[in-house]
Amino acid sequence: MSKFSIILLISFMFLVLAAIANNIEYNGLGFYEIKKGNFSVKITNYGARIVSVVLPDKNAIVGRVANRIAGAKFTLNGTVYKLDANEGNNMLHGFPGDVVASVTYALLGPNKLSMKMKAQALNKPTPVNLAQHTYWNLAGHNSGNILSDELQIFASHFTPVGKGLIPTGEISPVESTPYDFLKARAIKGPIKKLPEGSKGFDINYVVDGPNGPKMKPVAVVYSKKSGRVMKLSANAPGVQLYTGNYVHDLRGKGGFVYEPHSALCLETQGFPDSVNHPNFPSQIVFPGKCYKHYMLYSFSIKK
Repeated sequence: MSKFSIILLISFMFLVLAAIANNIEYNGLGFYEIKKGNFSVKITNYGARIVSVVLPDKNAIVGRVANRIAGAKFTLNGTVYKLDANEGNNMLHGFPGDVVASVTYALLGPNKLSMKMKAQALNKPTPVNLAQHTYWNLAGHNSGNILSDELQIFASHFTPVGKGLIPTGEISPVESTPYDFLKARAIKGPIKKLPEGSKGFDINYVVDGPNGPKMKPVAVVYSKKSGRVMKLSANAPGVQLYTGNYVHDLRGKGGFVYEPHSALCLETQGFPDSVNHPNFPSQIVFPGKCYKHYMLYSFSIKK
């Protein structure tokens, strides 16, 4: 696997606007801060993680293929590629060829954070599915669980899973299921109605609207505790909702101990295990072509 390398470059692109100029600070320890007014985002070059988001009044890029690949193997152009199984018999967040990837963070307008992820296959076709795995708690990292948060996801369908949370290949409607967040509702209700054995949400949604380069609405989160609202748009076909189900006694910032459901993730991305499901949107990037994944987070206060 040593030759299957990925180079992750962090670049910070600022639009040619006076309001953005001179707003980057390097702290000398691999941390960067970008500011616009009283909105700031701290980022580290260790996995291009978001460390913190400071608003008026959390976290990493995962790849090259985010989410799960069944049996830790796939076939591409007649060649079977066997991967390292790191979650039972499957691979989670793990290929042929060399890839150069970059992520660009920028602050656009009041309280808006833009992320642009790009990747190029240098010498042979390869699957690419990058995702931003930030854990969000809009009331603050030490405020307890997010079960009272209201969530809306603009997705009429989801991809059901079987053993090991591997997609079955079906695309099913969310209507009359616990996965229905078409209308905003608190997470604590539907999470209790999930299939037996589920510790919380860890499921991919099929975002409504055409797939293509243009971004479309993905989700809205509202924290009743803080009044903060986060709106997410992206150009990816899917979004993985994860409610921090396996976070146990994890000591974090300021010594605070995180427990299950202390935060949620909304990971815009391609569908899990797409390399083994021809009916899912393709994740194969060919040499000379560029993978592009755009996201926009908008923050506000609900009065």
